[in-house]
Amino acid sequence: MTDQKNLILAIVISVAILFGFNYFYERPRQQALEEYRQQQAALQAETAPAAVPGVTAPGSTVPGPAGDIPVPAPGAPAPTDAVPAAPRDRGAVLGDSQRVQVDTPRLHGSVNLRGGRIDDLTLANYHVTPDKSSPEVVLLSPVGTSQPYFAEFGWVPTADTAGQPLPGPTTDWQPVSQGPLTPDSPVVLRWDNGQGLVFEREIAIDRDYMFTVTQRVTNQSGQPVTLHPYGFVQRRGTPTTSGFFILHEGALGVFDGTLREFDYSDLKDSTQPATQTTTGGWFGFTDKYWLVTLVPDQASPVDVRVLHQDQGGQPLYQVDFRGQGLTVAPGATAESTHRLFAGAKIVRTLDAYESELGIARFSYAVDWGWFYFLTKPFFYGLDLLGQALGNFGIAILVFTVLLRLAFFPLANKQYKAFAKMKLLQPKMEELRKRHGDDRQKLSMATMELYKQEKVNPLSGCLPILLQIPVFFALYKVLFVTIEMRHAPFYGWITDLSAPDPTTVFNLFGLIPWSPPGFLMVGALPLMMGFTMWLQQKISPANPDPIQQRIFMVLPFLFTYMMAAFPAGLVIYWTWSNLLAIAQQWYIMRRMGMSAKTTPKKA
Repeated sequence: MTDQKNLILAIVISVAILFGFNYFYERPRQQALEEYRQQQAALQAETAPAAVPGVTAPGSTVPGPAGDIPVPAPGAPAPTDAVPAAPRDRGAVLGDSQRVQVDTPRLHGSVNLRGGRIDDLTLANYHVTPDKSSPEVVLLSPVGTSQPYFAEFGWVPTADTAGQPLPGPTTDWQPVSQGPLTPDSPVVLRWDNGQGLVFEREIAIDRDYMFTVTQRVTNQSGQPVTLHPYGFVQRRGTPTTSGFFILHEGALGVFDGTLREFDYSDLKDSTQPATQTTTGGWFGFTDKYWLVTLVPDQASPVDVRVLHQDQGGQPLYQVDFRGQGLTVAPGATAESTHRLFAGAKIVRTLDAYESELGIARFSYAVDWGWFYFLTKPFFYGLDLLGQALGNFGIAILVFTVLLRLAFFPLANKQYKAFAKMKLLQPKMEELRKRHGDDRQKLSMATMELYKQEKVNPLSGCLPILLQIPVFFALYKVLFVTIEMRHAPFYGWITDLSAPDPTTVFNLFGLIPWSPPGFLMVGALPLMMGFTMWLQQKISPANPDPIQQRIFMVLPFLFTYMMAAFPAGLVIYWTWSNLLAIAQQWYIMRRMGMSAKTTPKKA
């Protein structure tokens, strides 16, 4: 009886966890995803101007970025008296200033010659929806739009050079090379402060997402000057996030080899910036699939801040660094080189930067989670299979077969233990009759029986326990890795990272009605529920009627709950059930058991 209560309690807890996971996690995730898609569509609907090689013509209506907030030098507090203007059309804002176009295989956009900011980027290979004709994902946007997000580099003066004008957010840089900025043609910008200092900024980009920014200053003033290089990434307005504990979205960085994460809510609650000095590493902002981060010179120490300020009711988040001071003698030139990553968190691209550029733990930009020791190998396995087979859905099927083969010895042990426990049922019934309600004696007698028969009642639980981290690790791969985003399967499944879009409640689209979210129970979850029910039908019947009723309900509960999970995970579970049915049938036959019967005694 105690065993039955423990089993029922375990099932109830498991169902409660899954219901809670579905209610507090999956359904809010779908709402956040829809908000994100609407936000991206709105940004693209603001009609950015067409990319034209070279420098775009400035607009004639607004002389500078509308609503711009003076950006503090790293080490100084952010201003609190500026009030942003109302957001304007993105295309109009981009036309306010001269720009050098960015045109690479992976990025489209422009560099703003006013301030030399990198503030206009879209992702050439990623769209808002699985439809390739949908707008490109907007990554960076200039000040004046609804959610400004940009990067800037510059110089901070010391006390002895405080009187020298330095380039800032309103500086109009002159392009030495006309552009566009491509992997084969960097852009050089120049500005003369009129007091003996000439500044140059060379912006280069590779074929992926890494910008290299080299700043030079030539001193013609007759006096030595000392300047600190700086860089920052700033975003205004709190972005739409998934808001779930298994995924970090916000500020983050690796400082002296240690990863630190800062949620937007934590930054809002903090009254002081988070500061740290580090040599090497990287720091910026991460979204679920996208990353914008500063990568300073890995050999030089820098002072880093992570801060939040309220700007007229709009939150401002900034991650910045200040490098060591460079003294420039009269007639000499000094330079400082740093990098900026702005793009998609493609795992192998991050790995390549980590090894080739020596960027410490750059692959940590992907949130691998608690089971990272499983998640990362699972990803590499699925990615390898997906590339080889040309379809990540097929890769999931093959990967599941490999997992089943790996777990076969444990499954064999599980069913052997199950068969032995079944053989002991008559003796267990005799013990219950003999000891009645004396639970202590019944427990002692039961343990003695297990010892005599050399049966371990817990041995059958090990395969189930091992599958829990496997399940969550695979879920993490499907949820956080961009390689699975919009990856199609076949038929109606166009995105393995999203739930099945069909539902039985409108006969899978035959009825012209869009049911509410809680009724979205598609074909894949139904298949999964059926395979779960079938697996129970071929299993030996449980002698306890209460447990029988509980197990009969479980397929229906799991069908409903799994409807909100990514389609790739439901495919894994369904296929895993089918393999388990075949495996169970084989092992039961070998153990002398038949479906719906107890084991045959020798």
